[in-house]
Formats: sequence, C-alpha cells, structure tokens
Amino acid sequence: MDVRDEDAVERTVLEMVVVAGRLDAVVCCAGYSVFGSIEELEIAKARAQIETNLVGTLTVLRASLPHLRSTRGRVVVMGSLAGRAPIPFQAHYSATKAALDALTLALRMEVAPFGVGVSLVEPGDIRTPFNDNMDWGTEDSRARSAYAERQASCEGVVRASLPKAPGPEVVAEVVHRALTARKPRVRYTVGPDSWAVPLGRRLLPDWATLALIRDRFKV
Repeated sequence: MDVRDEDAVERTVLEMVVVAGRLDAVVCCAGYSVFGSIEELEIAKARAQIETNLVGTLTVLRASLPHLRSTRGRVVVMGSLAGRAPIPFQAHYSATKAALDALTLALRMEVAPFGVGVSLVEPGDIRTPFNDNMDWGTEDSRARSAYAERQASCEGVVRASLPKAPGPEVVAEVVHRALTARKPRVRYTVGPDSWAVPLGRRLLPDWATLALIRDRFKV
C-alpha cells in the first residue's frame, strides 16, 4: 500500500483484519530519503519526504491502533540514528526520523493503559537498496549548487558506507525481539554506531558532536 494514501491504508488494514481475524502487530518502516541542502532543495521534495516518512507513519498508526488496543498488540516504528546525529545534506530525512522519535515516545505513553507495547528501532548503516532509491537530484542541479564540492564529498561517503554495512537481517532480529519481548524496550539501536551515537549524544556538547559528524561525512 501507499502510506501517503489514507483510503488505501485504511482499506488494507481492514482487509488484513478480515483475513487474519485480528491484528497483533504493526511495523512502520516505509520511507526514503532526499539529498540536498536546506537552502536549495525544493519545498515540494521536502513535503514529499515528510509526507512519506512522518505523515505516512501517522496514517498507518491511526488505522491500526483501534485494532491493536483490542488485542493488546505491539507497534514498532523504524527510526534512525540520523534522528539523533543528523546527516549533512540529508537534513529532511534526519528531521523526519527525529520527529518519529518524539512521536513514538508520546504514543507509548498514550497507549500504555491499553497494554499496547510501542518501541522505536534505530538502525545505523544497513546494507539495503536504500541509496539506490534516494532522490539525489539531477547532475545539473548538483553541479550548479553553492554547496557542490561539499555535497559531492558527503555523497561519496554515503554511497560507500552501505556496501560495507551489515545486512537487513540484523534489523529484522531486533524488530522480532521488540514484538515478542515480555516487556519491550522503549528503543533499540542496531548496526554500526549503535553504541557510539547514543553515548556521544549523552556525553558530548553539541559543538563536539557536530564536529565529529562533519569529519565523518567529510564536509
């Protein structure tokens, strides 16, 4: 289903309930990324990013929660370590993941009295076709950008990182754990930097964190 289409989401959830007889778990993981500077990326692309990653999650949750409340089910929302350590020239993606962090924590408090478990899973780099599906912009727009050199440097790091990362099975294992644990954790980090990012954000001042991120992405 297209998570941007409210009617399609509601129809699909109802079809699932009819076929299975109940709904026990929902994993909100639809998403993609746009690449470009905050100054230059078209607002239409920014809106599309937010519509899919954030509003799409809200749409699925709205359709699913009435059923999950009746079964004391589980929700897993796919966040990202980029929500805590924003990626330069992927600010829009990082912002949606930071928003999902707040959304997940608020939802966990709201549905706790109904026995619904809610967890945020925060992967680092994972070897998937994510970069193949990213909207990198056109070669012409990148060449004319005021940020062209730094964007190219950052893009090189981003493109090189995923082939060296662990496969999606490590995330699937964590999602399964969140769905089956007797007391699911609020958040699960997984993949490269799964300990370094949370520790760094807790211990380092913002200027030091940003300096490390700039060095990591060569900007």
